[in-house]
Amino acid sequence: MTSRVSFIILGTVVAVATLVSMGLISVLQPWLARYATVPPNPRSSHYEPTPQGGGVAVVLATLAVTWGIVVPWPAFLQNQAFQLLGVTAAATLLAAVGAIDDMHPLPAATRFATQCICVGIVIVALPNELRILPQIPLWIERACLLLAGVWFVNLVNFMDGIDWMTVAEVVPATAAIVLLGVTGAIAALPSIFAAALLGAILGFAPSNRPVARLFLGDVGSLPIGLLLGWLLLQLAGTGHLAAALILPFYYLLDATITLLRRIVRRERVWEAHRSHFYQRATDNGFSVPAIVSRVVLVNLVLAALALITIAADRALVSLAALAVSSAVVAWLLLSFARTKR
Repeated sequence: MTSRVSFIILGTVVAVATLVSMGLISVLQPWLARYATVPPNPRSSHYEPTPQGGGVAVVLATLAVTWGIVVPWPAFLQNQAFQLLGVTAAATLLAAVGAIDDMHPLPAATRFATQCICVGIVIVALPNELRILPQIPLWIERACLLLAGVWFVNLVNFMDGIDWMTVAEVVPATAAIVLLGVTGAIAALPSIFAAALLGAILGFAPSNRPVARLFLGDVGSLPIGLLLGWLLLQLAGTGHLAAALILPFYYLLDATITLLRRIVRRERVWEAHRSHFYQRATDNGFSVPAIVSRVVLVNLVLAALALITIAADRALVSLAALAVSSAVVAWLLLSFARTKR
């Protein structure tokens, strides 16, 4: 167990990040509407030109509030200053490249190389004692984490395809990590980071409510994927691998199954498409609120199961929770794949 962070502190972080995010959005939205508007296309789920780039407010609010807490109170760092610097640098670089790509599309190779560099920065900043599978050599584990990290950053970006989808994923996951910070099951720094990200995405939510007036854009979805991935890695590094897998389980299965299907069909997997299960649901008669409400419900169940695995701390309980999580997510994917009556 690590030192606890009080509910009052984490609640204050959530509230401040929410206000900062909302304030930044109100300032940036007119500029984004002028220079970063996205017209509808055959692969999109919106029908009117809509500004994107709201994610810059989410990322700035998350980083600014986190640094605003740990600088005056460095005790929260708990020897994780190097990780904080690495995550901040990587998220900033990823956001910068994402912003450029939002306004002037970059080659796929450039985007991929940047993602590898940013995930690599985060992994290099990890302490050697943070191990997920100590049975295997450290360099093999780190190489696997690099691949998994790049995939996670991309899948969060891929899944950000309809209004409120990222909100529906990030809010339950970060809220669960905040609760773990209150109980002391995770270190102070990731607890504060999770609270800041939770507040920042809540500040963005009103602008992205269906029908959205603002999108995250790559400037938001990519670094959010990086930050969320780092938080899950911190959770797995404390011995709670099952919980770290369960929290993003819907995103993992939807994106991974979709990728494998596209590979089998020999499609260009780096190009935009509309074959994710949630996208197929819109074609099958589901409204966006109906899709998102189901995703929120499933993610709340997953969050509860993740917390149960940590509270029980038993291998059998973790396996049972993974099995239940698989069944719940499978139900959601199958329901999205069917035509709604």
